[in-house]
Amino acid sequence: MAELTARDLMETDVATASPDDEVAEVLTRLARADFDALPVVTDENRVVGIVTRTDPVDIFQPSDRVFWLPVGLPPFTEVVDYAFDLSWDDLDVEIDLARRAGDPISTVMTENVITVTPGDDLDHVLALLADEEIDINHLPVTDGGKLVGIVARQDALAALRDEREAVRKGER
Repeated sequence: MAELTARDLMETDVATASPDDEVAEVLTRLARADFDALPVVTDENRVVGIVTRTDPVDIFQPSDRVFWLPVGLPPFTEVVDYAFDLSWDDLDVEIDLARRAGDPISTVMTENVITVTPGDDLDHVLALLADEEIDINHLPVTDGGKLVGIVARQDALAALRDEREAVRKGER
């Protein structure tokens, strides 16, 4: 299994976003695509971030919509805080999206992107994708700092499955 590398696993036709692309445009592209992550690259094709379908969640339901009201009865020896959620759910989502739609995607992307090189072996790729602390599903593949492909978790799992199947059939 170690003979497989990121080069063997990666998709080379990678859709990307620019740091200045608007949030609404990038989310629309992700919603209509068969993939769920876009590396964010500079004009020189250097990876500066990645945006997934889950990254922009915070712009839709910020936590500052809870109003805390301290209530106490005389002689005010004990005060109880009551929280009131002031959000209007679907309407809030639409308002938040409208308000943030023109923001650059760089404001919501993940900046510290973990990447691999084309020569990194399957074991290394699997170790990164299975690491619970970093919790990622996509690994941009860079060569000399420039994006050349992307490996999704399902790509690595499919390669592992295929390798095991080949061993089971005696082909390897």
